This record gives sequence, C-alpha cells and structure tokens, in this order.
Amino acid sequence: MKRLSVFLLAVVLVMSIGTLALGQGVLKVATEAGFMPFEYVDAQSGELLGFDMDLIRAIGQELGLEVEIDNISWDGLIPALLNNNYDAVIAGVTITAERQEAVDFSEPYFESVLTIVAKTSAADITGLEGLEGKIAAVQINTTGDFVASDLVDAGELKSVSRYDTVADAMQAVIIGAADLVMIDLPVAKAYLEANPAAPLQHIGPVTDNEFYGIAINKNNKGLLEQINGALAQLKAKGTYDEIYQKWFGAN
Repeated sequence: MKRLSVFLLAVVLVMSIGTLALGQGVLKVATEAGFMPFEYVDAQSGELLGFDMDLIRAIGQELGLEVEIDNISWDGLIPALLNNNYDAVIAGVTITAERQEAVDFSEPYFESVLTIVAKTSAADITGLEGLEGKIAAVQINTTGDFVASDLVDAGELKSVSRYDTVADAMQAVIIGAADLVMIDLPVAKAYLEANPAAPLQHIGPVTDNEFYGIAINKNNKGLLEQINGALAQLKAKGTYDEIYQKWFGAN
C-alpha cells in the first residue's frame, strides 16, 4: 500500500510539472538567436525575430498563454529544458532519434536540408564527394556537426572545427581556418543575403531532408498535446502559411 501511495504521489508530481506553465499563464521558451531567418536579434530594437519566434508566439496566443523567450547558448538548450528551466525549446532543432531519447518533440513544423557553404573561389568543392583533406566548420551539436563527424569517420573529411554560432563558423571559412561550413539551407541563404560582400557560396542540398520540432520535456505530455493541437489549429486557419510566406515567400 505504501508503494502504491508513493507511486501515486510521483504521478501527481509529474502531472503538476506538466501543467505548471499553463497554470501560471506563461509559456517559458528557450532559443538560440543566431539562426536567421528562424531566430535572430534585431540589431536596432534588440527584439527576437524570425520564423520560429512568430510561430511560438502564435502558438502561445492560440493557447491563451503569455510567451517569454530567452536567448541562450545552443549547447545549453536541451540541458535547460531537462532541468525544467523552460517549458519548450524552439531553435530550428532537427528531430533525430538521439534527441528523442532525451526529449519529446512536437509534430514537425518545418522541412529543411543541409547544404555546404564554401568560398566562391573553391571550385573543387561541389558536394559531399571530393572533400578529402578539407576542414569543415560547424555549429556545435547540430545536424551539420553530426554529418560532418560521420564524414571524418569515413575518411571523407580531414577534420571538424566546432563553433558556438553560425556566424563564427562562416567567419572561419572567410579567414581560411576552415574550407567549408555544413549548415541548413535556409540559414545559409539568409546569411548570404545579409552579408552580400562575403566571398561565400552555398553548393546546394547535400543530404536527405530533415524536420524541425519544438522540444518538450518528457514529463510534460500535457503541454506537448496542447502545442500539437495549437499547431494543427494554426495550419487549419491559415496562420501558419501567413508566417511561412512572411519569412520564406509563397508556400
């Protein structure tokens, strides 16, 4: 009987954690705002802008919740979520089997693909083939990092240099500390559009498509269901398409 009581108490505690944010009327969200056009800091206003930012705010409005977003380091996002510092993470996070062991993900909300960015003078870099002896710059613990690491293990890349931000990885190629960046295609396009003088080009899609999801603590099943419901409503009402068109053009 005592064991049953302890078990029931544990269930109640888990349920309480799962409904805490909703009870307070606040959805606490973490992001890493160095992933334009999904999340970035506006240079003039200091406001967090981007596709993800508009989407999570629309989800909060759909749920009747105030959305508070903190900009933290990419490598600290999942640990902060697991430590219950935040209710959700939205930061262009690709859904992978490894990440799903640690956190739950919403239904996919964006489909992307990796590209290679290299110097415009690097005529020998045309895709995943022919990268022997090359150094790849990546944002740490991204799918670009994972793919580049696999290429090193296969002997198809010389090494991987890891950076905290996309901008730092791009700069490494510009100054010659690395030969290429492996990064999500929309982010590569946004960086090149924002930095037209940079002597860089993206080669084109080099991997199978990947899908972004909103990360939720596994103890927060109730919030996961509500976010999935809000996503479905935003798509049904056309709000999702409006946000998509704002940042990427016609869907």
